[in-house]
Amino acid sequence: MASSVLPITLRQMRYLIALEETHHFREAAESCGISQPSLSVQIKTMEDTLGLVLVERGRGPVRLTLAGREVARRAREILDAAQGILDLSVTLKSGLGGTIRLGTSATLGPYLMPHVVSDLRVSHPDLRLYIREAAPRDLQRELHDGVHDLILTQLPVSGATLSHARLFREPLAVAMPAGHPLAARETLDNDDLADKTILSLSPAYALYDMISALCVETGAHLSREYEGTSLDALRQMVAMNMGLTFLPALYVESEIQGRARDVIVRPFRGRRFARSIGLIWRSSSGAGPAYERLAAAIRDTARRFPQLVIEA
Repeated sequence: MASSVLPITLRQMRYLIALEETHHFREAAESCGISQPSLSVQIKTMEDTLGLVLVERGRGPVRLTLAGREVARRAREILDAAQGILDLSVTLKSGLGGTIRLGTSATLGPYLMPHVVSDLRVSHPDLRLYIREAAPRDLQRELHDGVHDLILTQLPVSGATLSHARLFREPLAVAMPAGHPLAARETLDNDDLADKTILSLSPAYALYDMISALCVETGAHLSREYEGTSLDALRQMVAMNMGLTFLPALYVESEIQGRARDVIVRPFRGRRFARSIGLIWRSSSGAGPAYERLAAAIRDTARRFPQLVIEA
């Protein structure tokens, strides 16, 4: 096609559709807010560009040709899509909309995000979350690589090119086999864990570093013989009397309280042991305000869990 040929425009498509709906050049022009000669010129220009006759010209009502009807049908789809882009831009500037790719850890996402997604369907129906789990050590790399728009993970996460929003602090409780002597205690202190064997996830998880530090603080021994690949695996090893472990509050509520009989959990006095959870995104994304609104929505959901400490 010669470079001098101009493409058809959204405006011309709108004029053609108006003509199909009104069957009259004057009425179509009035509905579009232009003069009849201007509309006629635009329709003729559109025909010349396409090399098609779109309108049957003659006495009586104006009718579109077969080609005109097919072009008008596709023009409606294009105009609907264009309006969808405009609507999306308004939504993104004033609220949450579109598809957001969220990366999350397996120790957190399965026990929080179903509640968040359910709430977002009501509060932000135009938003779609695509959630993908990954090991915490991989989440930040994948965020930089553009696999995720933002990640839900344990803080702190370092990086000069990253922004974050704090969500809440999640207490860790001690899990022990049913019948363990510490099960008689309502709450635990450091001395209760002295010389106890503690099981942990592998170093690929941020929780490993925290549990390792807790063992140093309490005088417990971190097991080097077994490293769990999931919170469920840790719970099963505890049930087999292989040692004690620390489990996050959301996991405890989802998988243990009122369900498990072979494992018992006890909190630390004053909820002293807790991990901080937040959203992380690339500062260059330009979507900071939208992600801050998502953070606020997640905090709203987190408030239904009294054991969590909300952070602004």
